[in-house]
Amino acid sequence: MKKLKIISFIILVAFAAAGFFFLAGWAAVNLGLTNVPGIRGNRLEVDSPAASAGAAGSVWNDGAEWQALVAAIKKDVPLIRQVAAEADVPARVIAAQLVVEQLRLFHTERAAFKEILAPLRILGNQVLFSWGVMGMKEATAIQIEANLKNPDSPFYPGEKYENLLDFKTTDHNNERFERIANEKDHYYAYLYAVLYLKEVASQWQKAGYDLAGEVGIWSTLYNIGFDHSIPKPNPAVGGAAIPIGHIIWSFGGLAQEFYDSDELLAEFPR
Repeated sequence: MKKLKIISFIILVAFAAAGFFFLAGWAAVNLGLTNVPGIRGNRLEVDSPAASAGAAGSVWNDGAEWQALVAAIKKDVPLIRQVAAEADVPARVIAAQLVVEQLRLFHTERAAFKEILAPLRILGNQVLFSWGVMGMKEATAIQIEANLKNPDSPFYPGEKYENLLDFKTTDHNNERFERIANEKDHYYAYLYAVLYLKEVASQWQKAGYDLAGEVGIWSTLYNIGFDHSIPKPNPAVGGAAIPIGHIIWSFGGLAQEFYDSDELLAEFPR
């Protein structure tokens, strides 16, 4: 009987700890505590041990990280092309967001890369503060869904896209998570991401600005979120800081760098 009480107590403590952990995670996301400090411009050159720690080099498309990422992305080329066609956004623009999200994981989650991502040649899939291979936050996903149905929203992309995210069950919260964080099928992770890009581009187009030729700006907006998307002349590239060796890239700057490069050009032409 005493042994049973001890086991019950341990189980109770474990559930309480798990509950506290997820509650703390929810609070951190909603209070903005998980937001990564950003930089303005494409990149910063630094020369300090902190900037170089854990990185194989300073070139973003060099080393084991890049080779593993290329192999993983090639598995999803058909999916990326599919969602690109559905949302009328260039596939290479979607790939640019994926490349930066994954390089950020590869260079910050070294243990996971060495033990799982590199040997299996799979994309890093987030399930806590952000979801899926594209790092989608729950609040952003909910707003993407709402914008699709609201013709009065500046982000409304048009009637053609209204039903792309229609739910199949009544439990929208669970279905949303299962869609975006699905490790075996990244279709919805890409679809939510491309619809975000579409909605932001629609907002800027209505204000008289075309993002189609401004991948660095478009990608910066992908990174900083709806609330910071303010159409204006001469916007700046920037976003979350991503250290690779002695270079600290901005999210938008690294996305532009990939887009302009010859990497994965056969799979995703410009």
